[in-house]
Amino acid sequence: MNKKLFKYITAAVLIAAVIILIFGSFSGKYLILEDDETGEIYKKIPVEDLDEFEITFTHSVNKSPVTDIYQIRDGEIYLTGNIYYNFGAGVPTEIYEGQSLSYGKNGEMIISNMDTPMPDLVYIIGTVTDYYLSVNKGDKICLQDICGYNKHIKIYCRGF
Repeated sequence: MNKKLFKYITAAVLIAAVIILIFGSFSGKYLILEDDETGEIYKKIPVEDLDEFEITFTHSVNKSPVTDIYQIRDGEIYLTGNIYYNFGAGVPTEIYEGQSLSYGKNGEMIISNMDTPMPDLVYIIGTVTDYYLSVNKGDKICLQDICGYNKHIKIYCRGF
């Protein structure tokens, strides 16, 4: 192989390595909030594997807080727990094998050890109550502020 060809091949390999390093470092992992009807992406939140997030809202029937707790595993979302104060439509009334029920200091019912994959996680953001998202117990993000009212928000992971 001549010296000129060797230089071109070496330069091409180095350039390719630099491109892979640069773009590889920017390929982040995100929790995506997307309009389920239009596909518009409202927000991308950086996350890592095993991060948790919660969605809290006021139950439309019994008017008490409900918190759904999720964990990200290998880019998939799993429901891992619920916290609620009263029974009502859509609120768990029994626990299943492996799950546990405990009571908090303020009377909340806490179901833990849930392990339910959520491939189609969609919330309907109505007009009666605000919905809040918190990642890793961080700041609460009001979903109405992001998307408005009467929206179907699909939540999923990308970049894993």
